[in-house]
Amino acid sequence: MEPSWLETRWARPLYLAFVFCLALGLLQAIKLYLRRQRLLRDLCPFPAPPTHWFYGHQKLLQDGEMEKLEELVGKYPCAFPCWVGPFQVFFYIYDPDYAKAFLSRTDPKSKYLYKFLIPCLGKGLVSLEGPKWFQHRHLLTPGFNFNILKSYVEVMAHSVNTMLGKWEKICGPQDTIVEVFEHITLMTLDILMKCVLSQETNCQTSSTHDLYVKATFEASKIIFHRLYNFLHHLDIIFKFSPQGHRLQEMVKILHQYTEKIIQDRKKLLKNEKKYGNTQKRKYQDFLDIILSAQAENDNNFSDTDLQSEVNTFMLAGQDTMAGGISWLLYHLALNPEHQERCREEIRGILGDGSSITWDQLGEMSYTTMCIKESLRLAPPVPSISRELSKPITFPDGRSLPAGITVVLSIWGLHHNPAIWENPKVFDPSRFSQENSDQRHPHSFLPFSAGPRNCIGQQFAMIELKVAIALILLRFKVSPDPTRPLVFLPQIVLKPKNGVYLHLKKLP
Repeated sequence: MEPSWLETRWARPLYLAFVFCLALGLLQAIKLYLRRQRLLRDLCPFPAPPTHWFYGHQKLLQDGEMEKLEELVGKYPCAFPCWVGPFQVFFYIYDPDYAKAFLSRTDPKSKYLYKFLIPCLGKGLVSLEGPKWFQHRHLLTPGFNFNILKSYVEVMAHSVNTMLGKWEKICGPQDTIVEVFEHITLMTLDILMKCVLSQETNCQTSSTHDLYVKATFEASKIIFHRLYNFLHHLDIIFKFSPQGHRLQEMVKILHQYTEKIIQDRKKLLKNEKKYGNTQKRKYQDFLDIILSAQAENDNNFSDTDLQSEVNTFMLAGQDTMAGGISWLLYHLALNPEHQERCREEIRGILGDGSSITWDQLGEMSYTTMCIKESLRLAPPVPSISRELSKPITFPDGRSLPAGITVVLSIWGLHHNPAIWENPKVFDPSRFSQENSDQRHPHSFLPFSAGPRNCIGQQFAMIELKVAIALILLRFKVSPDPTRPLVFLPQIVLKPKNGVYLHLKKLP
């Protein structure tokens, strides 16, 4: 009798391996099934939109239509669970009491979004946790004190005026349609290169830095799409995907760019020290602060830490500020009565605008209200997320267990009709002192709140004021009705098809 195939020397190990793999697969399937059942049970108190059994709500928010999110905010009070695939859920909140309970804690950043950001930014303030985050925050805070910020006003004004000079050449005496987002992006890059790295790059008038700008845009887009594609949450799948390969190329461009600047500065400082010919610059830049921190804390602040913080401020700062200024200009174009009132206020303070000072920025009360209303309607960072390290109970008594990823939708909070009457209407009076005092302090969070609020928020407000003041003194802006602004919510808010405005040079 011939032996069965199981009795042959080669077949038995193969059979055992097959059974072992099958058992492992079955155990993993059981584990995932139990995880889903546990999540369904834990989220039972919170109604959710209809979900696909496999994709979850992936199609709902991945398309980037903010109107869909606004509908959900109106339909589901306070919060709703958003499924990304069958086994992962993001818990969206947009209620001020929920936001207060959430931000008062020290939960770690979401392992999904912030893990995906690390290849681009490194481990800087945005992605660090625990004692190392506190150490970095403490070391970098001196870079944002008022004496440092005051010195940046003149620098910002020079970069804005460079952009306005370009606009005057493009427009001449005519009313001309211009795609302003690209110009503003280069202008904010110019400001950061000067304030962070003391680099005179001429990036606004030459195309040398186009590759850097395009790399930041494309990297952000890839990371956003990875977040809402649950298969790409697995590193091994994403790494070998076309998007994974492309992200590696973009990261290489970004890191080589900043690394060269850092090494050039170190060589300069070394030569100055060696030959005793120290050149005193007009202002202390952010790289000076970081290098000083490194010198004082050599063992706790490495070259890798240094580059991570520079990358963080360059990439995060440029994207958010380009958006913030563009949305503000667009909202004032749509609302000419508020634009004219801002212009009158600015003229009364600056005159012909030949110079602008720190003290003058504090006098722009109505313009500041318009800036805040624009930040409400279009927050540059539309959401932040944390992974609960312990259970949380919200003010209405509903709870979530540890391990859930909570997403504070700043967009949803700022468009919540339970907080803001006619939330889509541009109304700067919402931010009068009287109205602000009557509103929940966690209703307006463009820079987040709590211990991990944005370290650069004062820098951002100064840049917004300088930019809008100088623009309105030289140009009248109006919308192009054929090309309305469409928001694309990636890591930061971006325009889907650019920002097109009529620009008319003022006499």
